[in-house]
Amino acid sequence: MKSLKLDTNENTLLVGFPSNGLVGTFTISYLIHSLKMRQIGEIEVPDLPSTLFVENGEILAPIRVYNKKNIFVIISDVPFNQYMAENFALAIHEFCKKNTVKKIIIVSGMETTNKEKNASKIFGLTTHPILENTLYKNQISKFLDGSIFGTDAAIISVFRKTKIPALVLYAECHPFFPDPEASIIAIETLAKVLNVKVDILDIKNKIDKLRIQHRNLMEETIRTLQQQQERQERTPHIYR
Repeated sequence: MKSLKLDTNENTLLVGFPSNGLVGTFTISYLIHSLKMRQIGEIEVPDLPSTLFVENGEILAPIRVYNKKNIFVIISDVPFNQYMAENFALAIHEFCKKNTVKKIIIVSGMETTNKEKNASKIFGLTTHPILENTLYKNQISKFLDGSIFGTDAAIISVFRKTKIPALVLYAECHPFFPDPEASIIAIETLAKVLNVKVDILDIKNKIDKLRIQHRNLMEETIRTLQQQQERQERTPHIYR
């Protein structure tokens, strides 16, 4: 079989949304800020309740699209129930087809109660063998065992059936509180994968402020994750 090589100049999509520790939210938001990315659009998801955010007097949609050169970003400021997660995943796939995206990277949090301060580990999961080398090159441990549910699972389920490879980066984090420290290792790892320079000093200086600012979003995310997990536990498993 012919060996495939990953072209680092091809269009890449980054995806972030509220999950464990708000790792995806912190990581992707910080990358948008650090790389001075430009907002180029919004994503509509069927049945998503009407929600708008205001930041520095600017009205923002809950799901936005940003771009710089060959890097695209889709970020959601709202957590999704299972039904909306599936619609979100399909909307991401449509965006990839329209914009000739060749790979996507999802950033999320992996629940752990044993994490020591500043000792988060990061794990990677790929939908296609072509991205396995990305794990090895960047010294990312492979996610070997566990259950995945919610928005992560919805996106993975869609893309493992397509020709567009997906990489999921899971940073160990606290399950019940915003965890900016866990996001730092995710930011550093993502910067290496993308071969871009990102200064993490700003997020280090704002850790306590970020925790306070995002308490309400964390509470809403926990409720959504618990509902998703309860639904998963009601579903029969052949192997777990």
